Amino acid sequence: MALTLFKTSLRHLLRHPWQVGLAILGVALGVAVVVAIDLANDSARRAFALSTEAVTGRTTDQIIGGPEGLDEALYRRIRLQLGLRSSAPLVEGYAAAPDHPGLTLHIIGVDPLAEGQFRPFLTPGGAQAAGDLTRLYTEPGAALISADMARGYGLSNGSALRMRIGTQIQQAQIIGLIEPADDNASRALDGILVTDIATAQEWLASIGKLSRIDLILPEGPAGEAQRAAITAILPPDARLTRPEVRSNAITQMTAAFELNLTALSLLALIVGMFLIYNTITFSVVQRRGLLGTLRCLGVTRGQIFGLVLGEALLVALVGSLLGLGLGILLGRGLVGMVTQTINDLYFVVTVRSAAIGWLPLLKGFALGIGATGLAAAIPALEATFTPPRTVLRRSSYEERVRKIVPKVALGGLLLLLLGAGMLALPGKNLVLSFGGLFAITIGAAAVTPVVTLWLMQLIHPLLGAVGGMLGRMAARDVIASLSRTSVAVAALMIAVAVTIGVGLMVGSFRTTVVRWLDATLRADVYVSTLDASAGRPTAPLPLELVQRLATAPGVERARRYRTVDVEGSLGTTLVVALDVAVPDRGIFQFLSGDLANIWSGWEQGQVFISEPLAFRHGLGIGDQFKLQTATGEQSFTVAGVFYDYGTDRGVVMIDLPLYQKLWNDTAVASLGLYAAPGQDVDLLVQQLRDLSGSDLAGGDTSLINIRSNKALREGSLVIFDRTFAITGVLQLLATIVAFVGILAALMALQLERSRELGVLRANGLTPGQLWGLVLSQTGLMGMTAGLLAIPVGILMASVLVFVINKRSFGWTLLFQIEPGLLVQAVLVATSAALLAGAYPAWRMGRTSPALALREE
Repeated sequence: MALTLFKTSLRHLLRHPWQVGLAILGVALGVAVVVAIDLANDSARRAFALSTEAVTGRTTDQIIGGPEGLDEALYRRIRLQLGLRSSAPLVEGYAAAPDHPGLTLHIIGVDPLAEGQFRPFLTPGGAQAAGDLTRLYTEPGAALISADMARGYGLSNGSALRMRIGTQIQQAQIIGLIEPADDNASRALDGILVTDIATAQEWLASIGKLSRIDLILPEGPAGEAQRAAITAILPPDARLTRPEVRSNAITQMTAAFELNLTALSLLALIVGMFLIYNTITFSVVQRRGLLGTLRCLGVTRGQIFGLVLGEALLVALVGSLLGLGLGILLGRGLVGMVTQTINDLYFVVTVRSAAIGWLPLLKGFALGIGATGLAAAIPALEATFTPPRTVLRRSSYEERVRKIVPKVALGGLLLLLLGAGMLALPGKNLVLSFGGLFAITIGAAAVTPVVTLWLMQLIHPLLGAVGGMLGRMAARDVIASLSRTSVAVAALMIAVAVTIGVGLMVGSFRTTVVRWLDATLRADVYVSTLDASAGRPTAPLPLELVQRLATAPGVERARRYRTVDVEGSLGTTLVVALDVAVPDRGIFQFLSGDLANIWSGWEQGQVFISEPLAFRHGLGIGDQFKLQTATGEQSFTVAGVFYDYGTDRGVVMIDLPLYQKLWNDTAVASLGLYAAPGQDVDLLVQQLRDLSGSDLAGGDTSLINIRSNKALREGSLVIFDRTFAITGVLQLLATIVAFVGILAALMALQLERSRELGVLRANGLTPGQLWGLVLSQTGLMGMTAGLLAIPVGILMASVLVFVINKRSFGWTLLFQIEPGLLVQAVLVATSAALLAGAYPAWRMGRTSPALALREE
């Protein structure tokens, strides 16, 4: 019996290749989006982890300093006074490669004589063809790169590599290629350039300074004793830490970003579940007579259930495997977008290809199988528990659907309430927040059938008045086939609602950023280095250049900035020190508090913190935290919390003279220049560029950013739009899945209604009228989906703006509804449905009435 049922199932699948193919495509697209996002996220995460591991090596502890680094005399004390031979100095920084666009070099300056215990790739057994490491400190500009990186960028042993570091051009001479033993080690060295510590100090303008000192200390009491001895001789601006503490803090920056992308990718899979449900349901309806006969002949309920679910799992297996392949291809395209966003907002990571890990593939495969099984369970149970005599009646299924529609709608309302309750719970749990959003999404989809039914009944008279009999038939056909049409409408509605929700969120975010930029960018001209690291510019400008530009003709006054990462009680914190004259106070927009008290606190040495930092650490006005300064750890009091959309890391703003006093750092990273009254800003920009040439390598003014207020604002918005480019790709993919769902539903309707349409053709319905009937029906489905998507999309946008965005990044956004986007969404839904209906209408119009009626 089992073999007979298997053959019956296989024969049915082979007789309906379009139907099965569309279901497989729906599963494949949903799985592909999830896999692609996971691979892109995983590639960036693994690249950073491997790079950090390569640079850290076997280090157990690190001594790190303040913005100016560590005095190299400390290393001599560690080696000689404490006798710690398992120690190694390191200087690191970043450089751009002008001749190789997109390549950011991570410079590592090492002492080859001390490296044996720390970094395996710099030992004779850890790398091949690395050459004589002593050449690193005997030949000027000598450096090593990985062989894989050399092949990728057309370099070789003996090549010269130009680098842009701050406002200078330096040249590295490749004296050897590191050939790691495995692929992971090769990826770990991607973007890393190894040189002698003295060369790195010269390139990075940090003569006599170290970035850190790496240590290998034993575990247990002996190690703790050594840590205590080290701590006792550390200068006030240095601290002893573990490498994993710093790397974990950095990778946590992107956790919310990755989770948001993953959640958006799951929405595409949810849309695909509607398609799977529709396909399996139609497969059951197609064979209702056969299933009823089998039941009458003694086939058990369990066998019927296994038959239907087995078909679904076969579709899931093929679709999931196909989705894995598509996901790998798509992931290779998306990894560049994800990496660019991480580089823009968080930290520098070099990823030239998507790393194919087993975990994302297994996750995608499991989700494809699980989603299909869940979507197919309802029609399988329906086929199992329906009495045989009822199955044999052609209208029985639609009758049952009409009866359960109110119950499904009630369940949808309960899901909407559950989702609202989950979102209302206090806290910062993002998984719970997305769970609430998904509950609202599924709840809205469950309410769709009853709303579709009401809407068709409401417009039925109007369609009759406008389109006559065909108009009434179009509305009636949507109701008559509610089991399929409502699911297709729900799938398209969710896809369009996601487009509206994400579009409104991005639009609201962009409007907020534009207003913030208008308020904060008060200077007429901004000057900074072309920093190779992520985030705000940190490389210092030459002090002579700062002085020359600040006093240039046409400049009324200047505002100086210094941006550094500082260790403290909040972890690694971004500190921005700046001059704030009384006329400049408008650049800050505070969440709350009296302005007089806020600025009074600033004048007394208190600091401002950004909203994301305050949200993440639960800080407010009057609270205190500690930062490591040149004079030791100091407590700072929060005078005000300001809106900031430059980074979700969080920022501490401090008065520049106070910063210079506490950190003993006179460097300036950027300038804001105010034009004198009547001075043309564009002309001033050109004059300043000409004036800066004498302070730059070879007089090359392209080594520095001198931009007008307008240009900086436009550049900031370019980065913003680039950040959300991947979101647009995910929206498009979700819409494609929904389009396939509409097409599958209409193809199924064409097959099921072939006899009915044959009767209509035999009674005089022309092919043109048949086209009009089918396209009217599909147009109604698209219009319904578009109209229902508007309130659902606005609800999604509200959740994204006020709950998920706040809990993910700590930003407060202005909520703005764009009418044009809503109208566009309705037009897209209707157009997609009409386009999907074109082929079925063409097939129906070409079908001979005699052929359609041959079995009657």
